[in-house]
Amino acid sequence: MFRAILLEESDGKVSAQITELDEAELPEQEVTVAVEYSTLNYKDGMVLNGLGRLVREYPHVPGVDFAGTVEASSDPAFKPGDRVVLTGWRVGEQHWGGYAEKARVKADWLVPLPEGLTTKRAMAIGTAGFTAMLAVMALEKHGVTPEKGEVLVTGAAGGVGSVAIAVLHAAGYRVAASTGRAETHDYLKGLGATTIIARDEIATPSGRPLDKERWAGCIDSVGGSTLACVLPQIAYRGSVASVGLAGGNKLETTVIPFLLRGVSLLGIDSVMSPPEERKEAWTRLARDLPMEKLDAMIHDATLEDLPALANDILEGQVRGRVVVDVRG
Repeated sequence: MFRAILLEESDGKVSAQITELDEAELPEQEVTVAVEYSTLNYKDGMVLNGLGRLVREYPHVPGVDFAGTVEASSDPAFKPGDRVVLTGWRVGEQHWGGYAEKARVKADWLVPLPEGLTTKRAMAIGTAGFTAMLAVMALEKHGVTPEKGEVLVTGAAGGVGSVAIAVLHAAGYRVAASTGRAETHDYLKGLGATTIIARDEIATPSGRPLDKERWAGCIDSVGGSTLACVLPQIAYRGSVASVGLAGGNKLETTVIPFLLRGVSLLGIDSVMSPPEERKEAWTRLARDLPMEKLDAMIHDATLEDLPALANDILEGQVRGRVVVDVRG
């Protein structure tokens, strides 16, 4: 038997409870993992509140991410005792996830935990940090280098933004952090932000097809009118890595920045990212992310804390990274 958060649906309403499940109830997959830590993403907040039809079948164990130790494996790629991390692959949505002391998943979904990275720190990174690294890698591949100028990070105090700032700063970039929360300014500067940009300053497009060139690149987790405002401000041959839609999923803009400045809009998908890209990103995170900055982002939590935290993250009230010890 093991503890888990179990979601059930009745009359269109989703409820969550902590219960004990039998290992025989786990999905029939190749690798059984003793989960140690999980985390809280915006998508987890939606799932715990029954929003967005992300979960189609109940009862369901949520939790998009987890890290732990292999207990049993029918796939030769893993053996008992291996330390592993999982993000994406619709785990926690279509498949049972990490808000439990045990999980059973496909071997292809797992990444060996890089040397020097603990399971707790892996979940401080989680999907948010993994997505941030994919965004940094995409900017690099499209020629955004430190000498090109400042890189803007929107939604900076969230999980993606926090890790992005720390990684970019460590790589030698000057980073502008956009936030609407004045109380996070010292936190963002501690991560490495050199400039703080008020959210309202980039919330509304000017209406002009091109504005003054301000940013060599951008990692944007807001979308909507913020992304429409930022695109005309990107420097010649700069790029924007789009990772989220906290501000809306519609983009009303012109093609002029793409045609006259050669700006690139790069879509970042972390859910179905292929295995080799995953391994590269996790290796980079273990090597390039300053662990003291990562530790400064962590807020510890337990399974019991998650229902309240799910509401907080949907309301934009979670700073940094929530790390959930599923064992108690």
